[in-house]
Amino acid sequence: GIKWMSSLEAKVEDAKDKKPTAEKLERLRREKINRFRNQHRITIQGTDLPDPIATFDQLQREYKIHPKIMENIQAAGFQVPTPIQMQAIPVMLHGRELLASAPTGSGKTLAFCIPLLSHLKQPRNKGFRALIISPTRELASQTHRELLKLAEGTGFRIHMIHKAAEAAKKFGPKSSKKF
Repeated sequence: GIKWMSSLEAKVEDAKDKKPTAEKLERLRREKINRFRNQHRITIQGTDLPDPIATFDQLQREYKIHPKIMENIQAAGFQVPTPIQMQAIPVMLHGRELLASAPTGSGKTLAFCIPLLSHLKQPRNKGFRALIISPTRELASQTHRELLKLAEGTGFRIHMIHKAAEAAKKFGPKSSKKF
């Protein structure tokens, strides 16, 4: 037969029947992430991209970043990630290639140093395991300084090489210092 009900009852009945589908939940999640990116002026291209982080604590929870590195981030006074860090760190932690552009002073150095140390996991006696090439000595010094602060207490050896002849003597085959 026919079921008679008021329009108010029909709305209540419709609300009971409509459970959120997986597609709808995913669409709402994507909309929330896109609003977050727009709010922080993050533009990104690519497919299957990791979500940005809103706090450094998420690195510990979601990516299992070494606790000492997390301690060093806080000790250095970094409280909230900058927009470049919000998106670049998760992209690199997922092993993806990245080409990023951001203004001077926006936190690019920390954005690539955290994933770099995370991928290396722990110190090993296996020679050079990461190489950062800088266009200027000033930038190399800044990167070296930031890495030293970030890696303090982890056992990683961070070095800056700016003269090939000195490097050959210091790290060459006859040296006791092997890196």
